[in-house]
Amino acid sequence: MSEFALTIAGFTVCAGFIFFSGRYLSKYGDIIADHLGLGKAWIGMILLASVTSLPELTVGISSVTIIQSADLAVGDVLGSCVFNLLILSLLDLFVKKKSLLATVSSSHILAASMSIILITLAGAGIFLPADIIITPWIGLTSIVFIVVYLFAMRIIYKNERKIMQENVSPVQPHTHLTVSLKKATALFILNAAVVLTAAIFLPGFAESIAKETGLGESFVGTLFLAASTSFPEVAVSVAAVRAGLIDMAVGNLIGSNIFNIVILSVDDLLYAKGHLLKDASDINLISVFSVVIMTAIAIAGLNYHSTAKKRFFLAADTLFILLVFIMNLILLYNLRPQ
Repeated sequence: MSEFALTIAGFTVCAGFIFFSGRYLSKYGDIIADHLGLGKAWIGMILLASVTSLPELTVGISSVTIIQSADLAVGDVLGSCVFNLLILSLLDLFVKKKSLLATVSSSHILAASMSIILITLAGAGIFLPADIIITPWIGLTSIVFIVVYLFAMRIIYKNERKIMQENVSPVQPHTHLTVSLKKATALFILNAAVVLTAAIFLPGFAESIAKETGLGESFVGTLFLAASTSFPEVAVSVAAVRAGLIDMAVGNLIGSNIFNIVILSVDDLLYAKGHLLKDASDINLISVFSVVIMTAIAIAGLNYHSTAKKRFFLAADTLFILLVFIMNLILLYNLRPQ
């Protein structure tokens, strides 16, 4: 068997493990939420998002420590944010009659708003000519990312608890609670480890495929890498939607985007050549603008809660998200360094 065939096989095996374990992450995350009395949106945002965003963390660390490339680290994180929002359009295909965003809790509006604040701060870090220096290689922007993230998690949790208390019903049967919290937690960790292990190897296989096909340093190669690190989000979110856990799926995607910006802080800490956002290309601002617009469209869909039936495979909100994604690709391709 040729080296390229082995690479394809490796990519396929990793993808299979992620899809298989992703289904169980959603299942046991749901059980943990019920045992602890936590909202599905918050579980998706914290537990699932932290697990599915680990590939971006792994790629970012290797990019700044081994390859020492600020562009690769920043481009992968922002590209993954764009892909995560695109997944909302993919999930909308699994929801019949009305929009995906019309079926979930309005609590996601707060999280989506926080994600816009964080992505805008990242854009400012790229755009501004200088950062406030903390150390020779760490700027104030990276510290702000962590502070805003912790603040966001606190108020999102408090908001979720408030909504649950207001909407509590006298009878809440959970037939699947025959699985204990201890067992559900252990199985969640086990499947998270499988997803993480497979996801660590996935970008390597993706990069090898890109090089073998002559796409190595090109726009498509970078795109493929960003797509591969977002693959766990696809697997977990699709599994959650098919299990009827739509709030958990949407929370996972929005939470992943919030967590992704914090990854930039870790990358900046380990990037010894200078300041990460300052060394990254300004072309990354295109992805920043796209994420802001796509998230704003999602907020509009969450707020409007249209009851109108879908006329096509996608509702208007997720269709516009798809169109912004396509425009993002066109701009990145035409403005890429020659």
